[in-house]
Amino acid sequence: MSAIAERKLVRTTFFLLISFLSSFLLMGASAPPSGYSVLQKIPIAGQGGFDYLTVDEAARRLYVSHETQVEVLDIDSLTLVGSITKTPGVHGIAIAPALRRGFVSNGQASTVTIFDLKTLKPIADVPTGKKPDAIIYDPATSRVFAFNGGSNSATAIDAASGKVAGTVDLKGGPEYAAADGNGFVYNNLEEESQVLKIDARKLTVEQRWPTAPCASPSSMAMDRATRRLFLGCRSKVMAVVDADSGKVITTMPIGDHVDATAFDPETKLIFNSNGEGTITVIHEDSPDKYSLVETVKTMPRAKTMALDPKTHRLFLSTVENGQFEVLVVGK
Repeated sequence: MSAIAERKLVRTTFFLLISFLSSFLLMGASAPPSGYSVLQKIPIAGQGGFDYLTVDEAARRLYVSHETQVEVLDIDSLTLVGSITKTPGVHGIAIAPALRRGFVSNGQASTVTIFDLKTLKPIADVPTGKKPDAIIYDPATSRVFAFNGGSNSATAIDAASGKVAGTVDLKGGPEYAAADGNGFVYNNLEEESQVLKIDARKLTVEQRWPTAPCASPSSMAMDRATRRLFLGCRSKVMAVVDADSGKVITTMPIGDHVDATAFDPETKLIFNSNGEGTITVIHEDSPDKYSLVETVKTMPRAKTMALDPKTHRLFLSTVENGQFEVLVVGK
C-alpha cells in the first residue's frame, strides 16, 4: 500500500470512529425506552360511559368509574372484588385512607357519595354544585374537593364529618386538579387556558396563571418535591409549571386528546394518556429539564389513567368492540 493510500485509510478510519462515538454519546444523552406495553386486558360486564380511575396503593385496590357505578378491582390479582352502586354519571373517585373513607362524584345527581373503603357500603350523599367531575382529597386540610363543571365552582367537603365546608367560585369550567400537601390545591380551567392556585383552608383563589403556549389544559399531576405541575394540554403539549410562581418552565410534545397525567416519584417518569390510543412517556431529568422517552400504544379512547406507585403499572379504561375493559400497562 502506498503512503498516500495509508494516509487516506487512517483519515477514513478516524472519521468513522468520531461518527460512531458521536452517535453513541447522543444516544446516551437521551432517556432510554421505558419498556412499557399493554400486558393484559380485564373485561368488565356492562355497558355505558366511563371516566377517571383511582388507585388505593395501601389497600391494593383500583376504583374504576363506569356510568352508574364504581367497579372495584384487586390490583395484584387483577380481579373484580366488588362495586359501589347508585352513583349516576360517576366521574371520579377520591380516597382518604386514614379516615377509611372514599368519595365518588356523581355528575348526573350533583352529589358526592361517601363510602366505606373496607366494605364499599355507602355512608352518605353530599350535595355539590352542578355536574361534579374531577374530585381529589387534600391531606393537609382533610378536605375533599369536587370540581363542578356545571356551575364553575368547587365544593369543599370535610372528609371526617361529611359536611360541606364551603364553595369556591372558580370563574371558569374546571378540569383536573392536584394537591401539594401543604394546603394548596391547583386546578385547570380548560376553556380559559389557566391554572388556579386555591387556598384549601381559606377556600379562596390565590392566583390565576395563564398556561400559554399550552392551550386547553385538561389533566394535571404534580412532583411535590420539585414543586412542578405537569399539565396535559389539548394543544398536544405537556406544560411544566412552577407551582410557586406560575411560570411555564417548558413544554413537551404529547399525543392527541390527552385526559390524564400521572407522575411516578421513584422513576421520575411522567405519563400522559391520550384518546388517540397512546401514552406519551416523559422523563424529569431535573426540575427544569425534561426528555421524551417514548410513545406507548394502547387502545383508542383509553384516555383516563391511574398509576400504582408500588408496581409502577398503569391502568386505563376503554371500550373495545362493545366490551368495557381495563388495560394493564407495565413492563
